[in-house]
Amino acid sequence: MAITKKEALMAIDREREAICTASDLVWDNPETAFLEYKSMEILCDLLTKEGFEVKQNVANIPTAFTGTFGSGKPVIGFLGEYDALSGISQVAGCVEKKPLVEGANGHGCGHNLLGAGSIGAAIAMKEYLEKNGKEGTVVFFGCPGEEGGSGKAFMARDGVFDDVDFAITWHPMDTNEVWVGSSLANYQVSYRFHGISSHAAGSPEKGRSALDAVELMNTGVQYLREHIIQEARVHYAITNTGGFSPNVVQPYAEVLYLIRAPKNDQVKEIFERINDIAKGAALMTGTKMEMEFIKACSNLVDNTTMQEVMYKNALEVEREGYTEEEMKLASEFYASLGSKKLDIQAELKNYEKSHKAAAEAVMAPYADAPINDFIMPLADVEGCLAGSTDVGDVSYVCPTVQFKGLTEVAGTPAHTWQWTAQGKSSIAHKGMIFSAKVMAATAIDMYEDPAKIEAAKKELNNRLGGGKYECGIPKDVVPQAIKPKK
Repeated sequence: MAITKKEALMAIDREREAICTASDLVWDNPETAFLEYKSMEILCDLLTKEGFEVKQNVANIPTAFTGTFGSGKPVIGFLGEYDALSGISQVAGCVEKKPLVEGANGHGCGHNLLGAGSIGAAIAMKEYLEKNGKEGTVVFFGCPGEEGGSGKAFMARDGVFDDVDFAITWHPMDTNEVWVGSSLANYQVSYRFHGISSHAAGSPEKGRSALDAVELMNTGVQYLREHIIQEARVHYAITNTGGFSPNVVQPYAEVLYLIRAPKNDQVKEIFERINDIAKGAALMTGTKMEMEFIKACSNLVDNTTMQEVMYKNALEVEREGYTEEEMKLASEFYASLGSKKLDIQAELKNYEKSHKAAAEAVMAPYADAPINDFIMPLADVEGCLAGSTDVGDVSYVCPTVQFKGLTEVAGTPAHTWQWTAQGKSSIAHKGMIFSAKVMAATAIDMYEDPAKIEAAKKELNNRLGGGKYECGIPKDVVPQAIKPKK
């Protein structure tokens, strides 16, 4: 029996318990980039039970997988993440800092919700095709290592998304809005210096300090900052100082660099200049330099065609209200954050002037509310986000749209224990379910209007100037987990 879009979305309500349980189980088992074995198992089990054909070890990445239903065109992709962050373990629902395990991992960016929510959207799209006897393929892409690993970039490099007609994803946030605007492309590179140890007082002339090389390299990069575009960002961490004995000339030292800029080619240019600085530091100290390319990700490519479809559905899909108990908890978290009245003008600083008034009118009633219970108007923005996401690589390959779903109390900073604390709340679950419905509704509308799919593809081609996706990661580089050395 044929079903409508609204009836297809009811599949998400029907499977709500399974979706929320999967999200909570991933929260209970926080795993960092490319080590998400338990999380993968949880999500693969859910996909299998929902009738998807699961394939693991996608692109030769042990924790990457797909769940597929149907056949033929169009191919509709839903992107999911499930990796956690190190050091932000926290007791769920606790408004004071209280780690479950001191120093352990935690879901401080909501990826437990992200993966399960995207599966929810895939379930509804499957229901729509199956009950209506329609041709088409639904693929859930399990994408590991977004935090510092760029799993999607490795997958895109190996052609995983080449057959996808359009892709949809979301991210837990403290607002409901369609993601508009670009992001920063980046490279992550390790520089290792090998010197010669020696007694620092008795025979310093015989030593060649690798730590000196790292310090000189960092100093050179500081001087470089004046001569790169102001939108670029260059961060580093000294990951090995060569020991803790000052009377030994350090024979080995290592520094990890993260280089960001608005466009891929800009990152590449800065990377090449930093390489020259590293070579110079080695020459100055008589050491040898070894460079290891870790990963890269591309900037996001906007797709207005799909954003407009998603925004229409965000307005149409019914949102759940909040109970007195939920509002009480939200108010407690809001107070614990020390949040002040929302600076609306600061929030809108990147919006085009013609769109600011409408957005300000929507936000104003919630200026001091613990929950941003509104849909932000769709608007053009100037510039790009300060952060990076490997969704950018997918957006180069096929038209891609992304939703921001309200799962956190207003003003909750990402990558914090406060974010982790809210990851299993009923507020977070409601935001995940709403986001899943918005994504599924968007996919159904795109499916039913092939002209929209073609328009989205044409827009992508125009934005790329007819160019093709080129992954910044060299072919011989493989994904690797970044974890402390023992």
